Amino acid sequence: MEETAAAAAAPAPNAATPAPSEPTGTAPVDGASADPTAVVDDEHDSKDVVLRRYFLQEWELVAAILRRIVAAGGVAEPADVHRIRSIVSDLELAVALLEKCHTMSSATALRQESTGEMETKCVVLLWLYILVLIPFDISTVDTSIATTDSVDGAEVVPLVTRILDIFVLLFIFSFMEWAHKMLLSVTDDFVGQFRSIGIVEALASIFKIGNRRALYDAVSGNWDDCSVVMKTNVSARSPLLRKFLVKLAQRIALISLPPRSPSWRYKVLNLLLLENRIILQSRLNSKSYANPGKLFTKCIYVNHSYSSSCANCFNPMQSISSSLGANLSSSTAGEVYSSGSNEQSNIDQTNMCPLEEDMDVTEVVEEVIDLLLTGLRDSALHYDVRRGPHSIGSHVNCRRAASAAFQENVGRQGTFPHGIDIVNTTDYFALASRPNSYLNVAVSVAQYKEYLYPFADELLCNKITHWEKSLRELAAQALPLLVQYDMDYFGGHALEKLVPCTLSLDLCTRHGATLAAGEVALKLYQLGFTFSTDMQRALSGIVPAIEKARLYRGKGGEIMRSAVSRFISCISIAGISLNEKIKKSLLETLNENLRHPNSQIQCAAVDALKHFIPTYLVSSGEKIGNDIVAKYVALLDDPNVAARRGAALALGILPYKFLILKWMPVMSKLCSSCTIEDKPDDPDAEARVNSVRGLISVCETLAASFDQSSNSGDSVYAYIKDYVIRALFRALDDYAVDNRGDVGSWVREAAMDALERCTFILCRRDIVALSIAPASGHESELSEMEINASSTAQRLFDSGIAQDLVAGIAKQAVEKIDKMREIAIKTLQRILYHQEHLIPFIPHRELLEEIIPNSTDLEWAVPTVSYPRLVKLLQVSCYSKSVLSGLVISTGGLQESLKKASTSALVGYLEDSDINTNCEGKSKEYLLSCDLLWVLQRYQKCDRVITPTLKTIEALSSKKVFLNREGNSEFYSKLVDSVGSELKGSKDFTKLCAGLSILGYISSQSDGTCTKAFSQLLTFLGHRYPKIRKAAADQVYLVLLQNDDLIPSENMYKAQELLAETCWEGGVDEARRKRSEINEMAGFRVPTSLKPENQETRRTADAQSSVSTDENKSYSSLVDFSGY
Repeated sequence: MEETAAAAAAPAPNAATPAPSEPTGTAPVDGASADPTAVVDDEHDSKDVVLRRYFLQEWELVAAILRRIVAAGGVAEPADVHRIRSIVSDLELAVALLEKCHTMSSATALRQESTGEMETKCVVLLWLYILVLIPFDISTVDTSIATTDSVDGAEVVPLVTRILDIFVLLFIFSFMEWAHKMLLSVTDDFVGQFRSIGIVEALASIFKIGNRRALYDAVSGNWDDCSVVMKTNVSARSPLLRKFLVKLAQRIALISLPPRSPSWRYKVLNLLLLENRIILQSRLNSKSYANPGKLFTKCIYVNHSYSSSCANCFNPMQSISSSLGANLSSSTAGEVYSSGSNEQSNIDQTNMCPLEEDMDVTEVVEEVIDLLLTGLRDSALHYDVRRGPHSIGSHVNCRRAASAAFQENVGRQGTFPHGIDIVNTTDYFALASRPNSYLNVAVSVAQYKEYLYPFADELLCNKITHWEKSLRELAAQALPLLVQYDMDYFGGHALEKLVPCTLSLDLCTRHGATLAAGEVALKLYQLGFTFSTDMQRALSGIVPAIEKARLYRGKGGEIMRSAVSRFISCISIAGISLNEKIKKSLLETLNENLRHPNSQIQCAAVDALKHFIPTYLVSSGEKIGNDIVAKYVALLDDPNVAARRGAALALGILPYKFLILKWMPVMSKLCSSCTIEDKPDDPDAEARVNSVRGLISVCETLAASFDQSSNSGDSVYAYIKDYVIRALFRALDDYAVDNRGDVGSWVREAAMDALERCTFILCRRDIVALSIAPASGHESELSEMEINASSTAQRLFDSGIAQDLVAGIAKQAVEKIDKMREIAIKTLQRILYHQEHLIPFIPHRELLEEIIPNSTDLEWAVPTVSYPRLVKLLQVSCYSKSVLSGLVISTGGLQESLKKASTSALVGYLEDSDINTNCEGKSKEYLLSCDLLWVLQRYQKCDRVITPTLKTIEALSSKKVFLNREGNSEFYSKLVDSVGSELKGSKDFTKLCAGLSILGYISSQSDGTCTKAFSQLLTFLGHRYPKIRKAAADQVYLVLLQNDDLIPSENMYKAQELLAETCWEGGVDEARRKRSEINEMAGFRVPTSLKPENQETRRTADAQSSVSTDENKSYSSLVDFSGY
């Protein structure tokens, strides 16, 4: 509508327009005359009355037209459009007159009145007010725009530009006065927030396009306003306002600095780089500014949650820096780069002083830069309560922005210390990782003295006090890496600053300070630094002071416990001097942390004990050792599971001098604690995992300390062979499950690692013993192959252990968990291809090496890669049973892809004619059937194995694997017995269905066992579960269709009709009567109840009198058990 009206309102080229002084009508005006008969006298009335009269006349006309347009729903009449155009078209004539008045110089006010200058200016202002209310484009009343293309000669100045040239200064400074009042009285509400954003954005635009000389006087006031607004709560909550404040601060600084020509950057007259550098240095140093050494100090490690605002802070620094001299730029090199390893900072807001009247321009620049840094920090600290911690965005952009800012300044100034080397180090990809930025990039740059201390101060003052726990820990790791560049600084100033902070009321501060103090002390010790007596006393008193202040309370106590444990570990390695009272206090602290349910605190305490006990307690005598060992052994029976977990780990790190005192009770208790059979009521899998890890650590500690050339420790090695190995084999069969899933897999994983390490312990002892024995009686030495071929009577690691070891690990290599398969196969790889010596007595090593090559290219976690190789172990009798017991878990499992891959590999193995078994005359199918029967007998009533085994037999039967094979009668007969015993009394729906399918398959075969299988199948027609009765009826019907010998031909049709017409999902009594009829047709004896008649009658009466029948209860329990 506006475009149409604008086109209609466009003036004709030669159209006549009324003069501004000709009124279109008269109307009474307030203050003009109260008498309606009064004569209007423009010549004798006062100027303000005349101007108001004519303005109100025009306003009433325009207002009436606008009201009609609004009432008509936005549709304007052509006549109204023409009237508005005629009013607005007078604007161009008034502007021309105003421009003429503005260029004339009037010496006196009387001169202004006589020439009409003042009236003309007021009229133009009134027309501007009207123009604001008219919804037309300014181009419709500006003829210069329409004639620009056709006019030759000088460029025509647009109408708006001509008006602004006249009033810009007046308007701008009055706007700045109004903006000053608004910004000082900004309110903490939505109106105040949006008004502040608009004002600051307008000021930033004015300083961007305004005249430098005209705006120079406004720098002081606007700088003050900008500083005040930056500190308000409105700025803290509005990233958009902070963005515009940063822009305004940048433009104030650029106006304060004189313009510089960058032509020096392109001077290529000299061919020698050195000559160009000398010329450049002389030109840059010719400018003198105040030293802004603090320019980028607070940018060190700074981060920001809004990447756009962060860029708006770095980019102004680049622009301002480009106007500074080379000396000033080089003095800020260390500070600006430090942001390359940035993170969010907890820097307190800088107190910015207001701009004074006599302040130097460069002082303004320094204050502006501080404001930019304050905006960057405040933005970084901004926390959106509506979005929570997720409002903190990615930090990689800020690190890269800081690197880009440093690179920009290096390119513009050219004299930054080590600038090119640092730019090459801090490339785009090196800063992608936060740990790499802190631990590698920052350390590489800190080797230069100009950057070392800003880095260290930022870590000490801000990063170790950061609100993010992981960042405090990372800062504590980064700080000691700087110690190598100035040990005196870190051994004096840094530690003196950290020690008092460990007792700070702020959790973040004391946690970071405790970690940093320990790490710095440890690094100083490693570099050979000598601690003073006062510093050792201060370090040794940190933990007692923390305990005295009771800083372990609340959730923060868990964080402090972990930090204290790490601190004790560091000072123990460093050998800080402790008195007896402090030693006892630290030991009690670590023992208390051992009992904590948090696993991280337990691990930290165990690591601290590993260094604390050898440093401070081993030299105290056997009494201390006996007490400590006895205490940890007793904790293995503690009802608190956390205490058992910690005690098992603590026993594993005890030194040899303590373990040798009571090694047998320690190992015996750990052996009983690592197997679930010894503690069936203990559901804690973590305690068993820690017991396995502690047990193998004890074995390694004892074995490593014995003199390998003597017979010392034979009893320990014998105990490892007879008890430890067997306990680990039992732990390898831990399949405990709770609401977290297969938690037994954690124990099995630890057991595989422990078995591998035990194997190496025994083999090393065997090789040493067999190498020494011949040398004592003969002068010749045996080769390794001769040693391996010697009698196993003298061996600790014999063929039985080797076979059980490979079989147990191979079983884990074919089960359903991808991670466990990969770990098991890699364990077998290390055993087969051990670098130090050959592990002896491994049966069929050549086949194992063919199946598991010494290669890292194979992805063993992928089922299609591992199963086709590992099923080949089924041809070896010593491994086949164990492998099959693990393989059926996959072939009969629930995961479809795993089931498909394992079943396909098993069928492929059976169909592969190139594979020959070691048992001559025995087919692979026969051996497989024997192994399946072994699995059914070995894991009887263990549904975890039996159910997938039955499903595997069902799948193989459907593929005709056992059809017309040797020994089928024996296999089927034993299978029917096993299936019958497993299905009896079972409530597992999956297990029952798989068993019915197997019985149906055997019944359909023309074999001697078909009648036996069919008889068992018929018993399930009277099962208490309706769906099982229905499934059994379907199987019986299919069997009768395939095998005509089970029921006489005269009863066959009647039996099939009875099966088809009976509702097997109905009442159980009716189903059992039908089952009896089918039994009579088949010639089987009708089964009778073994219960007394009175008990049966009583049970029936109770069932009928109950609200819900047994049938419904049983079916409900079946549904619940099956997971439907």
